[in-house]
Amino acid sequence: SAAGVLVCLLEYPRSKRKKGSTMERCGQKYLTAVVKVFGPLTRNYYIRAILHAALAVPAGFLLSTILGTVCLCIAGGIYLLAAVRGEEWRPIEQKPREPRHMGDTIKQPPSNPPPRPPADARRKQPAEVGG
Repeated sequence: SAAGVLVCLLEYPRSKRKKGSTMERCGQKYLTAVVKVFGPLTRNYYIRAILHAALAVPAGFLLSTILGTVCLCIAGGIYLLAAVRGEEWRPIEQKPREPRHMGDTIKQPPSNPPPRPPADARRKQPAEVGG
């Protein structure tokens, strides 16, 4: 049970992507601080792969935990593959937000008026006036 809590604490914070933006999970900033404290032990994917494999060994001896063992082995393999490719866990840093000015939202006013219905549709029909 303590191993499960350890894995959950380690896995919850998302890593920053190399390209594009990364959505931060709810409450991730608190766990990111915990993961950052342990430094290379938690950032290095080789260490994570070894940790997952080591946690899978004792769980493999009980039939009731075989599914968890398979999941830990798959996660360890994925981390090993990511480590071979040179990836590592990087925290998502919050950029300071710059105050937006209202004049910056509209770059250029529209040059054409909004579309209108045809003239026939704007006129009232004689049947509608009498009814």
